[in-house]
Amino acid sequence: MSDPYILVTGATGTVGSALLAIMTSRGVPVRALTRHPENLPGHPLVDVVKGDYDDRRSLDAATAGVEAVFVLTTPESPVPRHDRAILRAARSAGVGRLVKLSATSAGARGPDGRIVGTWHRAAEDAVTGGGLPWTILRAPSFASNFLRWADTIRQGGAIPNMTGSGRQGVVDPRDVAAVAAECLLSGVGAWQILTLTGPEPLSVPDQAACLARVLGRRITTADVPPDQARARMRSAGMDDPAIEAVVAGATWAREGGNARVTEVVRRILGRPPRAFETWALDHRAAFAPV
Repeated sequence: MSDPYILVTGATGTVGSALLAIMTSRGVPVRALTRHPENLPGHPLVDVVKGDYDDRRSLDAATAGVEAVFVLTTPESPVPRHDRAILRAARSAGVGRLVKLSATSAGARGPDGRIVGTWHRAAEDAVTGGGLPWTILRAPSFASNFLRWADTIRQGGAIPNMTGSGRQGVVDPRDVAAVAAECLLSGVGAWQILTLTGPEPLSVPDQAACLARVLGRRITTADVPPDQARARMRSAGMDDPAIEAVVAGATWAREGGNARVTEVVRRILGRPPRAFETWALDHRAAFAPV
């Protein structure tokens, strides 16, 4: 295999795996960074390397010889340490550009004046101030978030809803990956923050109703107040800074802060973004009875 042109971090995740599929379908050699190489199927165009953001040597090895890096970090604690680590390695390796996946909540101000998405914004600042050409891709709620509730839906339970009737520009992660590919390969969007959305703002109940139509069965939602959400996350082992970051973002969305759509996907890909219904139709087997 020729030297990888692109390094994909978060390669086993929803967006990362979709990006790998796009690159290989185009014949582009890529390097996939993951803590769990066994979770990636072999492919002649994919150089799978084991690495960790807290392992400096693994990042140096992963960034060697690549032209561009797709940066996806999901730290257990909401701090930009991992973004700074991959940025240091990329700069040392002479990487040409970075494409960073972020969130529409990054640095947003809620109706009460409180800033939300602070760690997303800090991570963006690390990348934009790092001296390398960059593109920031901000995304709202992913259509694929519904997969986490597949068991609940199969069992007839109610989907927990932290955002109430707040609508968001729900985006298909395959569209995010497709835009990322264009930015990585052509440099489109350099030095820009691009907000990617689906074609319409949807609430969780809106999405549940759409999925119910696709599956031909009843799906309900249940509001989860902030204090109840905190208790659930704490019992799941999350630390307080991470919990408060999630609650702040959910409250901002509940209050309408994320109810916007953009034309960025259409402009870059030359087609409209996929609707949530399209995603639901393509993934309906995930919700089928076992």
